Amino acid sequence: MAQIETTAPAPATAPGGPSGFMHRALRHRAFMIGLVLTGTMILFALVSLVWTPHSPTEIVISQRLKSPSLSHWFGTDQFGRDILSMIMAGAQTSIVVGLIAVCLGAVAGVSLGLWAAARRGWTEDVIMRLSDLNMAFPVILIAILLTAGWGPGITNAILALGIFNISVFARQVRGAAIAMWEREFVLAARAAGKGDLSITFGHVLPNIISVIVVQATISFAIAILAEAALSYLGVGSQPPDPSWGRMLSESQSYIFLAPIIAVWPGLAIVLSVLGLNLIGDGLRDLVDPRLARQR
Repeated sequence: MAQIETTAPAPATAPGGPSGFMHRALRHRAFMIGLVLTGTMILFALVSLVWTPHSPTEIVISQRLKSPSLSHWFGTDQFGRDILSMIMAGAQTSIVVGLIAVCLGAVAGVSLGLWAAARRGWTEDVIMRLSDLNMAFPVILIAILLTAGWGPGITNAILALGIFNISVFARQVRGAAIAMWEREFVLAARAAGKGDLSITFGHVLPNIISVIVVQATISFAIAILAEAALSYLGVGSQPPDPSWGRMLSESQSYIFLAPIIAVWPGLAIVLSVLGLNLIGDGLRDLVDPRLARQR
């Protein structure tokens, strides 16, 4: 009897292999702009680990609200702190919060989404209804609830973002996985006697990795924006740790006296979120075979 072929096709990537992907990525203008913006944010965070022009927490009242100069490239805030140093150190907070929150949400959400797609029936209904319930609570509300119980802090911001991301990943992965479960190679694997667990990790998951990566990139951008919002409201990062959101909050009282101190953290947030969104959109274009063939 002829042997049934159960090998899954290669994960959905753009035609042409890695070299073809890189060639098209270099030609994708939005993707490259996103890489430059995101790379700059990461570079700022890495450099700030070992060096900043001044201490980001050093208060020098005699230097308060100074305009940009050779000694303070971005000027100083109302406490005489160097704004460039605070922007660089604040990039660490944004990256750490975004990275951990996305990882927490991805691990739990991907697992639940794969489980729902594999089991279907009442298991899928329960997971999806719990996901709907979770998404009914905005990130800020979740953070406020956590703050009421354990006080403000970066840990609660990470937990709030991570809990919200679980539903986002679960729904995205469940939809992509269900489509894979209906493919011929999965039906062949079932006919060959493979179990749900083996099919999920051997055939389904490798073919939806691109979906997960794109969603993780977009969720990272949302996490940075949400962290800034939480810090602005006082329930995120706490002093003396620098935070772009708290810099905006503190600068609003001096917006007419020294508007420049609000421009820099706002610009950092906008460019970071824009860069990650451009990368996410670019990856979506590059890994979609239909869009890839048009490039």
